[in-house]
Amino acid sequence: MLTPAAMCLALNMFYEARNEGIVAQMLVAEVTINRVEDSRFPDSICGVVWQNKQFSWTHDGKSDNPEKLNYPDRVVWAQVKELAQELTENPGVLPNTGATHYHATYVDPYWNTDPKMEQVAKHQSHIFYRWKK
Repeated sequence: MLTPAAMCLALNMFYEARNEGIVAQMLVAEVTINRVEDSRFPDSICGVVWQNKQFSWTHDGKSDNPEKLNYPDRVVWAQVKELAQELTENPGVLPNTGATHYHATYVDPYWNTDPKMEQVAKHQSHIFYRWKK
């Protein structure tokens, strides 16, 4: 049984990167956990995931229940849940980009040109950023 934090993390990883493999899923998890550790964001994984309009899947009007999906998404969901539980127990295995933001390559959010942000990674259709130090 997943902890509530692992379930929230799994949902975010699944809905943001289910078709992009484990590296993208881990980068999404890193952003989520980095936000928990950043005072500008809520201080829990679920708080970060469900923060108003931070992740598009949380307010797109579609079902947020992966159990209702068809195969092969159900297989990915099972894998993501296992990975999320592991990452909440051992976040030290996450990438170390420092990223707190990302977006898909086909969108252009207002913040990605902020001079205080720097791109730290790109994987498949996602670009990852952090605040400059």
